[in-house]
Amino acid sequence: MEFFCYHRDRRDSASLRRELLQEHWSYMDRYATEMIARGPTFADDGATPTGSVHIVDLPDAAAARAFAFDEPNYQAGVYRDVLLRRWRNTLGRTMWDFPGGRTGGNRYLVLGLGGGQAAELAVPPGRDELIAYGPLLSDDGATWLGTVALVRASDPGEARAVLTPHRYADIEVHRWAFGGRPS
Repeated sequence: MEFFCYHRDRRDSASLRRELLQEHWSYMDRYATEMIARGPTFADDGATPTGSVHIVDLPDAAAARAFAFDEPNYQAGVYRDVLLRRWRNTLGRTMWDFPGGRTGGNRYLVLGLGGGQAAELAVPPGRDELIAYGPLLSDDGATWLGTVALVRASDPGEARAVLTPHRYADIEVHRWAFGGRPS
């Protein structure tokens, strides 16, 4: 089962986040084979961390909750909240398989929160800049709750255009970068 996990930082927690960086990476190393995508989100300045995205393939919801809430930054109080939802990997690949590579261009998390009928369950045509894409689902996987995309785009407006605005109650766009240990 695939899960989308978005830990949102607590205000003024950047120094604690930096202090725990190696511990966070060591924790995530334990999930290397299950990881579909990962990386931090940033404020508009492109430098101030605002959260962490992890998309993982785990056996069940209990394993996903353990992944999200045993994470060292969560345990230490770096995060103010956690969005954890079932997700479907519509692209069928990991971020490391993205043909555009790890660098070059601006990267964004686009989070469309559902507002009714299921929307955009299939990969939109002509979207070569998608790094990851798929629907957010209820715990049982039966109900559509929104859509998540990781995308390379020139600016937040272009990133937002990956989703059809009237199909969602809200669309969030956050600067995002490939995560993990530097190589």
